[in-house]
Amino acid sequence: MNRTWKRAAGMLLAAAALAAAAIWSGWLPSPAGGGREAQPRMIFVIKSVDPTIEFWQVLQDGIREAATEFGVRVEIVGPDNETDVEGQIRILEQAASARPDAIVLAATELNRLVPAARQAVEAGVELLTVDSGIEPDLASTMIATDNVAAGKAAGSELLSMLDRPSQVAIISFVRNSASQLDREEGVKSVLAAHPDIELLGTYYSEGYEQRAYETTLALLRAHPNLRGIVGLNEPSSVGAGRAIEEAGLVNQVKLIGFDSSDAEVRQLERGVMHATVIQKPFQMGYLSVKTALETLRGKRVPQRIDTGSVVVTKRNMYEEENQKLLFPFVRRQLP
Repeated sequence: MNRTWKRAAGMLLAAAALAAAAIWSGWLPSPAGGGREAQPRMIFVIKSVDPTIEFWQVLQDGIREAATEFGVRVEIVGPDNETDVEGQIRILEQAASARPDAIVLAATELNRLVPAARQAVEAGVELLTVDSGIEPDLASTMIATDNVAAGKAAGSELLSMLDRPSQVAIISFVRNSASQLDREEGVKSVLAAHPDIELLGTYYSEGYEQRAYETTLALLRAHPNLRGIVGLNEPSSVGAGRAIEEAGLVNQVKLIGFDSSDAEVRQLERGVMHATVIQKPFQMGYLSVKTALETLRGKRVPQRIDTGSVVVTKRNMYEEENQKLLFPFVRRQLP
């Protein structure tokens, strides 16, 4: 089966999953004083419901797979863009008022979601976090990539490709998101051990591919000795790749990305992106439902569940295990 057919099949499945989302609408509260419902109800408040960001679409696919398997009612809500922190706060407040059995939150910001999260906990709702947490942590568990380790992997991969001395830059997404902070910490910790590598700084796309493109293009023009870039999420990586390719610097500037969207796979194939750190959003979604159900049944769960990440390059992207990660709609990986 060729990859073009796989991607087409994957997008058809994604479209079906998005259509299914319409079933889970409304904000009806659970019965007062009636204990847990026979069919547990969970509300997932994710960072973005933007259908063009494949990471969140695959995570939703995992949620729905688990919901069907375990007989759970799920609702998936969130702002259109990851920068809309106020919008996510309002959505989380609505979810808390609806009093489901559990809320699973992917927080757009580390601190500002805390009051709304506390409202949910005080209402007796089981709170979990997925992908990005909050501080202080009010959740019973967090299901996510070890983002510090993933950042270190990205930094190490970049170092292995650079001549010395070199200038490098980080293209991040939303300031003060827990996942962003951890990935940045990981990358910087690796680079800091090499004084012949100059980090120009961390620049923010605010979750927009076009802003990442414009920022990277300006950096390339201002810093002719820039030789390496790490993009910390899908839009940041794709936008940086577009700028590098347009500037004709594919052979000079090494790009390490995060995630595995169709655009990133194409950039990897063309040699625009030299490696990408692939997370496992399907597992995140699936395990979020499974773990929330376990907590509702009184089972003790780990405080943190690491779903893992893998560095994929053009050299190893055709290996079977990496193909499963690059095309998660087609062959799903259950825990």
